[in-house]
Amino acid sequence: MAEAHPVGFRWVMKAKERGATIIHVDPRFSRTSALADIWVPIRAGGDIAFLGGIVRHIIENNLFFRDYVVHFTNASCILREDFRDTDEGATGFFSGWDEQQRAYDKQTWFYEGHPDLSFPQRDLTLQHPRCVFQTLRRHFARYTPEMVEKICGISPALFQKVADALVSASGPDKTTAICYALGWTQHSKGAQIIRTASILQLLLGNIGRPGGGILALRGHASIQGSTDIPTLYDILPGYLPMPRGDGSEETLRDYLTHQTKPTGLWHNFPAYFISLLKAYYGKNATAENDFGYNWVPKITRNHSFFEFVSDMADGKMEGMFVMGQNPAVAGANSRLQRRALSKLKWLVIRDMVEIEAAAFWADSPEIERGELKTDEIETEVFFFPAAGHAENDGTFTNTQRLLQWRQPAVPPPGDCRSDEWFMHQLAVRLIAKAKESNDPMDEPLRNLDWWYPEDETGMPPTEAILAEINGWYTNPQPDANGVVCGLARNGNPHHGSQIDGYPRLKSDGSTACGGWIYSGVFGPDKVNKANSRNSKDYLGHGWGFAWPGDRRIIYNRASAAPTGEPWSERKKLVWWDAAQRKWTGIDQPDFPLEKSPEFRPTGNESGLDGIPGDAPFMLHEDGLGWLHVAKGLQDGPMPTHYEPLESPVHNALYSRDTNPVVNWFTRQENRFAPPGDPRFPFVLTTYRLTEHHTAGGMSRFLSHLAELQPELFAEMSPELAGELRIDNGDYISIISLRGAIEARALVSRRIRPIHLNGKTVHQIAMPFHFGSAGPVHGDATNDLVPMSGEPNVTIMEAKALACNIVPGRLPRGPAFENWLDRYVPRSGPPNLHPEQPPPGASRGAQAGGHGEHGKIDNR
Repeated sequence: MAEAHPVGFRWVMKAKERGATIIHVDPRFSRTSALADIWVPIRAGGDIAFLGGIVRHIIENNLFFRDYVVHFTNASCILREDFRDTDEGATGFFSGWDEQQRAYDKQTWFYEGHPDLSFPQRDLTLQHPRCVFQTLRRHFARYTPEMVEKICGISPALFQKVADALVSASGPDKTTAICYALGWTQHSKGAQIIRTASILQLLLGNIGRPGGGILALRGHASIQGSTDIPTLYDILPGYLPMPRGDGSEETLRDYLTHQTKPTGLWHNFPAYFISLLKAYYGKNATAENDFGYNWVPKITRNHSFFEFVSDMADGKMEGMFVMGQNPAVAGANSRLQRRALSKLKWLVIRDMVEIEAAAFWADSPEIERGELKTDEIETEVFFFPAAGHAENDGTFTNTQRLLQWRQPAVPPPGDCRSDEWFMHQLAVRLIAKAKESNDPMDEPLRNLDWWYPEDETGMPPTEAILAEINGWYTNPQPDANGVVCGLARNGNPHHGSQIDGYPRLKSDGSTACGGWIYSGVFGPDKVNKANSRNSKDYLGHGWGFAWPGDRRIIYNRASAAPTGEPWSERKKLVWWDAAQRKWTGIDQPDFPLEKSPEFRPTGNESGLDGIPGDAPFMLHEDGLGWLHVAKGLQDGPMPTHYEPLESPVHNALYSRDTNPVVNWFTRQENRFAPPGDPRFPFVLTTYRLTEHHTAGGMSRFLSHLAELQPELFAEMSPELAGELRIDNGDYISIISLRGAIEARALVSRRIRPIHLNGKTVHQIAMPFHFGSAGPVHGDATNDLVPMSGEPNVTIMEAKALACNIVPGRLPRGPAFENWLDRYVPRSGPPNLHPEQPPPGASRGAQAGGHGEHGKIDNR
């Protein structure tokens, strides 16, 4: 965090100055480790075993926050009798596994008698053998300190030190926060690693309370914003699932029936979705045509970027837009991705500099080696100069869900244009062409309500977009109070006054809203709250706008005891005011204001009326924090330790080595090493440098940053360097089954050998910022990383893979292929790993967890 998020890390140091204990878990001793109280070196990929061991320690020693766990979590809920855990026979499979489909039927994961999860049967004593608490206890029973040492290389003494620190910093008057970044997400079980942290925090009572929570350290200033108002294929703004094209959601009624929950906040799903359709299609969306539902694209399979890469490589795609990313350097198996780009007919690149993806046809390792020839590549590249974020206005949304408006520091130079300008002008031209067409395929474009006014450059006012995202009443009222940007581009009145929050949204077409969770940021008071800079309290009210409803801590009903009083004076946040019969406090209460703590539903209520007065997690049908996830995840209701797809060892806990639902993207250019492959004995993990930004497009081209970090290196221990006879600064070649790259050796005690059950495992760490463009060059570390898809969000496993190291420089030109054949023969099946399916096998369940887990970008 100190290296990749140095500005945010200053608040960690502020906490340390006030007495907080800082624990850093990382394979490598970094700047963060140097400032932490406890450094925990871990074998990359062992996180669930480590966290699961702490969960076991807390449960077995009765160290959990009992009142919080009993009332606020689903620990007391009774599971179905036919549910089977991975530990029954130590198979590594939950009940419902379908080997042919490579997916789970999740029915057995539900509560007893309640497939919709509302009004579950509960045992508040936590003694029922099928209650979630007892199931969780059995699930993690074998995650002992000794097992943690065997899997992670962490000694029982160090494990105990961490567990004691966490427990001592949690309770009625103390809380602990967990921060994570790509080191947790870029794994084949990344969502489940974060789930294990969620279980830990729920057991300790650290969710919904000041100083608690789990914070995702985003790789960019608005990655939270890119899932809220998404650039993802499977969700719509506000985490509304993209409709399915498999026939199950053919009509609007089908879709709303499938997605609307009987109780909780998602019971209002029709209002959120139909208001979004009204924002898309305006007056063209009517009740008679299902508000334009047929015009919304439908998911027919996994449409993730890796599927695009496979289609490109197979010649099945004609063109692609690349905006704000660089697959030629940042993409997993970037060697394959560069070759895939050569199969396109056209490629549009928008960036501030000529990145590798724009120049692959003339300047790339494949061109140098003769694998690709410029005169044989038919891809036509269109390069558009883009404006940077400091050259236009708009909002950033950070990990706190805080929208902050920014003003341009300088105008963009020359012909550089912002993303808003480009997308607006592209839409105007495409809609004009669609209106000249009678093709039914063009009907969605013809019906878009593209109303935005323009300035003299053709740029729509960004505040008009934010006003639409906030939402308004659809009946045009040009003279009404509360109207923001009320005139369309043609000068006609377009809409009515702004709404003041998502509770105002309706399902009858009378409201439009581009993202229900942001509603309230630009209300009828005409104040752009994202631009507010008048902080009134330690939570920052008055500075920006935190969704939903400017709540600075989400689920903050959990900051008060079940009876409504604060858990302690020191940690008070919101509480029940018995005299006024409403919730009040320092933060905006994230709970129905007039619902008393004593309220209990009868079982016949719907929506928020079905949530008890002591159930803070109102997005869930039961209002509870989920230790066991009955639905929503593809790979299991409870986290399970699986080895990385490439691992030096077999799974010590289960007969199954890898996550069964993972997508391997099996093809010859994307092979995986089997467990313990002697050809690839070392573990490789990747990380970010302070001086460079992701794929380097915003940093490698700047001379002062390039001078600070001028070339690629691989960090290794003195022990490994001694075994391989490598000196600090030597050139080395790093090899995986996907390819080979060259780097300098950085020999350092910052990374150390790990001892796993009598076996010594060496790990190396490499940054991934370098490529062939710009003033400083270096090989792309992601050439070594395989394409794989974690089953919930389809992210690759870049933090734990197998490699080999050969002293000396990499051969250049045509000699490279013959040299590589000595270490990675091109012959053999594409599925070398015994658990990897063959080409053409079922890819498993469609990923669809972005609505609950978010996305971390690695551009």
